Amino acid sequence: MRDAILNSKQSLRRNFRTARREYVSGLPETIRALLFKRPPAPLMDLVPADAVIGLYHTAETEAPASNYARFFFEAGHRIALPRITGAEGMMEFHSHSDPFGESDLEAGPHGLMQPGNDADVVTPDVVFVPLLAFTEDGGRLGQGGGFYDRWLAAHPHVQAIGLAWDMQLAEDLPVQPHDVPLNAVVTPTRIYGPYNAR
Repeated sequence: MRDAILNSKQSLRRNFRTARREYVSGLPETIRALLFKRPPAPLMDLVPADAVIGLYHTAETEAPASNYARFFFEAGHRIALPRITGAEGMMEFHSHSDPFGESDLEAGPHGLMQPGNDADVVTPDVVFVPLLAFTEDGGRLGQGGGFYDRWLAAHPHVQAIGLAWDMQLAEDLPVQPHDVPLNAVVTPTRIYGPYNAR
C-alpha cells in the first residue's frame, strides 16, 4: 500500500509540474505581475498584528510570494524564510531582513535562495507554503522532500497557508500519516478555508 501511494504521488508530481509550467508560461507578464500583490482582506483575519510571517523564495513556476513578503514587511511584521542545512536536510526559518533587495540571501540546496547562516533563527506564527497541488479541504502535495511536513508537525500551533494557482486544485490527493494539512489556500481568484486543519 505504501509503495502504491508513493508511486501515485510521484506520478501526480510529474503531471502537476508539467501542467503548472505550461499554465504559467501562458500567462502574460503584465497579468502575472498583478497577481498575489497583497493578501486578500479575509486572509488577514488569520494573521495576528504582531505575527512573524514565514514565506518562501519563489522557485520556477510556483505562486509568487515576494509581494506578500514586501507587504507584510511594510506592515511591520518580521519576515522569515526557510533555510535548509546539514546532510539530512533539516529546515529552519531564519530572519529575512531585505525583502526588497534580497541582499541577505544566498544560494542553498536545490538552487533555492535562502537567508545566510548568520541570520537569526525564528519561529513564524503564520507560514505561507508552496505546493504542487491542493484539495478543497486543505490537502497538499509538495515537492516530495518532506521539509514542510516535518517542520509543521514539530510546530503544530503555526498557521499553514498555501499559495497556489487555480489550476493546482485537485479533486483528491493520496494522503499519508505524515502529511500535514493546510489551514487555508489562497489562489488568484479565491480563498479555500480556513479549516480547523491542525
